Amino acid sequence: MGERQLHSGRIETGIIAASELLVIDSTSAPDLRGERLGHFEIIPDGSVLLGDGTILWVGPTSALRTVVPTGQSFPCIDARGLTVTPGLIDAHSHLVFGGTREDEFDARIRGKGYLEIAQAGGGIKRTVQLTRAASESELFALGRERLQEILSLGITTLEVKSGYGLDQETEFKMLRVARELAEAQPVEIVTTFLGAHEIPPGIPKESYVNEIEQVMLPEVVRQDLAEFCDIFVEQGVYTPDDAVRILGKAREYGLKAKIHADQMSDSDGAALAVSLQAISADHLNYTNPEGQAALAASRCIGVLLPGSDFFLGLPHYPPARKMIEAGVAVALATDFNPGSCMTYNLPLIMTVACTQMRMSPTEVFGAVTLNAARALDRSETIGSLAPGKQADLVLFSCPNHKLISYHFGKNHVHTVIKKGKVVYGPSRLLAYNDMLQQLNHPTHGDE
Repeated sequence: MGERQLHSGRIETGIIAASELLVIDSTSAPDLRGERLGHFEIIPDGSVLLGDGTILWVGPTSALRTVVPTGQSFPCIDARGLTVTPGLIDAHSHLVFGGTREDEFDARIRGKGYLEIAQAGGGIKRTVQLTRAASESELFALGRERLQEILSLGITTLEVKSGYGLDQETEFKMLRVARELAEAQPVEIVTTFLGAHEIPPGIPKESYVNEIEQVMLPEVVRQDLAEFCDIFVEQGVYTPDDAVRILGKAREYGLKAKIHADQMSDSDGAALAVSLQAISADHLNYTNPEGQAALAASRCIGVLLPGSDFFLGLPHYPPARKMIEAGVAVALATDFNPGSCMTYNLPLIMTVACTQMRMSPTEVFGAVTLNAARALDRSETIGSLAPGKQADLVLFSCPNHKLISYHFGKNHVHTVIKKGKVVYGPSRLLAYNDMLQQLNHPTHGDE
């Protein structure tokens, strides 16, 4: 990294003597590709200085005395024995919905197929009914409860899609709730309009596509409800031509594009996403080599969602190793939703990515930090511990980052910091000089 200078600003907080400090990247790179995904910057016995909601300095603890002005004092978190990382970023979720579908989960275990469940009134259209019936205040309460646990898992930024309304009233209700939740708690929320998630019952698809283009999209922008527009491109749902129409119109209105691509079949969705200048192409279970090459040659991020395949008991996971070797910038996300992935536990998804897609514990951290930030068009401000970036950090009660994915099912989060403020976890603060004394005299007793 070269000589580490203190970024301009007054030091307000220090995180001192972490067992491992995952800087991820300090070169202003927008994402991590190829070998760099598994070989990013890690500082053993590292420290971070924060001020005014930003990162002011990162480096080895031994260098603190050379950068902290003489006589300056500030509160510090004792991070000995802990791993410190950027805040985790979930770049694909469906947080706001009504009801649950555990009976369908049970039915699948007993051997019923998707079509049979759907014909009995289940599937996505059941969640549409439940979400339409739920009041805005009910959806808000559900979302807030979920976000409390999401924050406790170390997730500091979350993408939230609509898509369980399939009419303007409910789609906008979902987006309003997401925006209200963003103001009510610490997790940063990025909203995506997914009106083209499924074809609404009783309405011809062409009529609904026209409504999205001519009515919903301009209103989404006028009411400032979303930053992105997404579409589910798959056989029996929306076609590439539908994507060209909807995402082309969305771009005219200033919305950025995302695509659910190649989830259940090879529909050339990855190449389509690249051609439409999408920020991300998500799922990618069946993406062909040409699609992988197109992604690798573009800035479009491949967001992989192995939790859906795990939850549905499917044998075909996204070909993460081939994508990484091809140079695709790979991110990971939960796809939290009531039908195909009923979890918002991103650390658990990281373990699934290790065991089922053969990603290394190091690679998965790059995939849920800088690459996930890039999938939300935010890699300039979050996703790594570079000076000048927003101070979003997680302290894990583990001496190294590999243990976090290895010891799965346990929440290792010790403390979460968002924009420089502790928002989760008990952290004993010490004065800087007291902290230095403890480092000089480490036999202070077990904690």
